Amino acid sequence: MGQKVNPVGLRLGIVRGWESNWYGGKNFAEKLVEDETIRKYIAARIPKGAISKVIIERTLKRVTLTINTARPGVVIGKGGNEVDKIKEELKKLTGKDVQINIFEIKRPEIDAKLVGETIAQQLEARISFRRAMKQAIASAMRVGAQGIKVRLSGRLGGAEMARTEEYKEGRIPLHTLRADIDYAISEAQTVYGKIGIKIWVFKGEVYGKRDLSVVNAGLNSGLAEGRGGSDRGDRRGGRGGDDRDGGRRGRRDGDGGGDRGRGGNNNRGGAGNRGGANRGAGNRGGGQGGRR
Repeated sequence: MGQKVNPVGLRLGIVRGWESNWYGGKNFAEKLVEDETIRKYIAARIPKGAISKVIIERTLKRVTLTINTARPGVVIGKGGNEVDKIKEELKKLTGKDVQINIFEIKRPEIDAKLVGETIAQQLEARISFRRAMKQAIASAMRVGAQGIKVRLSGRLGGAEMARTEEYKEGRIPLHTLRADIDYAISEAQTVYGKIGIKIWVFKGEVYGKRDLSVVNAGLNSGLAEGRGGSDRGDRRGGRGGDDRDGGRRGRRDGDGGGDRGRGGNNNRGGAGNRGGANRGAGNRGGGQGGRR
């Protein structure tokens, strides 16, 4: 399960919060589309702003945006001119007052979104994909990440056939819900086509956010014992391993399972033969004299 699901969505409400905080009611779909429009607009408006995510909060007459960026100076602009322009443009787009808060990312080397964008820029600049991957991993581990995994898919190095390559360092406990794992997807538009980039960054385990006593280890171990192999024969009505070579399947015993139709004590149907008591001692071979 942990290998398939989005690590961020799996941990919402446990170690991660939502990026859209509002109640939509009957207008939920319209507001959701509007949120996506706002995020795309900001990404296109400030392409070099190193924006990781935009958290949106709504009240009746106001929309509050919290922009997480590694380059707050680029987003704010000289004297705050850039932010003021964005506010006016978003006000026309939403029809509400817009408030923008800027949050600086202190360590962009362990932000999955920014790591993916950095690798994408290097691939578009024709830097070796292995070099870009290894540099990103080394930077993240040097800053303090406990684990990082990078996966690239596409025509790597201009190869004729697309393939997937992955590098990993440290640990990425995808099944551990208290593990703070950042995940992001990026794309690099190269002359050979698009290359998909996936980034997993493990920043450490978060304690105290959930009640760990809910996990009942005794119950889990009890279920495991109940499904063990020792009770298999009883649950299947006596078809366990002790009876497998017994009366019903005794063809390989010395007193049964001889040549087919030769009769005597070695005919197919003796004591411990395939048919057991139902087929009798002279069954399918004709008495003790065999077939005539």
